[in-house]
Amino acid sequence: MDNEANNLIKEKDLVMLYLDERRQFLVQAISGLRVSTDHGDLNLSQIIGQPFGFIGKTHLGRDFFCLKPSTADLMMKVKRTTTIVYPKDLGYLLLETSVGPGSRVIELGTGSGALTMVLAKLVSPTGTVYSYDRRDDFIENAKRNLIHVGYANNVEFTCADVAREGFSQTGVDAVFIDVPEPWDIVPKAYEALKGGHHLVSWSPNVEQVKRTIDALEAQNFKCIRTKEIIEREILVRLQGVRPRERGITHTAYLTRAQKILVAQQQE
Repeated sequence: MDNEANNLIKEKDLVMLYLDERRQFLVQAISGLRVSTDHGDLNLSQIIGQPFGFIGKTHLGRDFFCLKPSTADLMMKVKRTTTIVYPKDLGYLLLETSVGPGSRVIELGTGSGALTMVLAKLVSPTGTVYSYDRRDDFIENAKRNLIHVGYANNVEFTCADVAREGFSQTGVDAVFIDVPEPWDIVPKAYEALKGGHHLVSWSPNVEQVKRTIDALEAQNFKCIRTKEIIEREILVRLQGVRPRERGITHTAYLTRAQKILVAQQQE
């Protein structure tokens, strides 16, 4: 019974309303709120108290499905003031680190807060995400996005120019870098990281990658690798199965590395 009760849609829960592939709406379940579509209005009062998976109807009689939002859904639906890291890239980068419950993680480049949200979910309930950006307006938008999805409690925001000022934390478990000049941040990340732990960075251009790797090698990082993830959807249909004509191809080059302690630090 407890599991069934936990699966009920409560007031202010986030719900993905799915009509079809083109009509999907991430909404907060609020009594009296209506969502208008070209297939009719969706009255959210009818879904509160129902289980996720419930089939509702618009006022024109069209079925819609109440789904539990995935982490990728929450990422892609945030209010954006910047580009965000795509789920296909972030999944790989997260697996290339040891981030988990209780981790202390630095993120540079708060942006719209999509990565911040995922990191906050992973480190909860006792870990912390230290998110840095040079722009207050980006931080304020990210805060609103995290409050909306319920992941703000494990995040500390700082407005700073890290290339000049560095990070305030040391002994962290990972550093995620999403800025145009990651090579300038490599020495600051080295100071902040635990020995043996992970730096990850993504850049759209090969020239950025080369300068970043040069900086990583000069700063005693090892196990340096750069990859690119290509995503292509497969259409499974009655008339035949084939790849979709368009896919999510190049988004960024993904670089990961691990900190090595130099001899004088080991002594």
